[in-house]
Amino acid sequence: MTEKKIKKAKRISKADLKSVLGGTILASETVTKQLPFVFFIVFLGIGLITNRYWTEKTIRKMELVRDSLKEFKAESVIHETQLMYINRPSEVTKKVIERKIDLIEPVEPAKKIFVKKIETK
Repeated sequence: MTEKKIKKAKRISKADLKSVLGGTILASETVTKQLPFVFFIVFLGIGLITNRYWTEKTIRKMELVRDSLKEFKAESVIHETQLMYINRPSEVTKKVIERKIDLIEPVEPAKKIFVKKIETK
């Protein structure tokens, strides 16, 4: 006997279907009481979707910055090695000779000059 009641409860009656399709179910008191909750759930869903799109956009920007940072690091290493090559004494001497600047390469190594401190009263 309980099985028949369960089967009847699971069936959708024509009146229920007619009220859903006709729109009269939206005017019922039980549905109107639940509308603020439904709007709250919809608002949360829109907020979650917006947050998801915003985070994906931010992650894409971060990846672009990481890629450009890698490129800039590689360029800086290239420029550093070029600068080290140019600053070698032999290269400096070649540049001085090419530009015909009257500079002479020192023969003696540099010396440190010591100065005595004078006490003042």
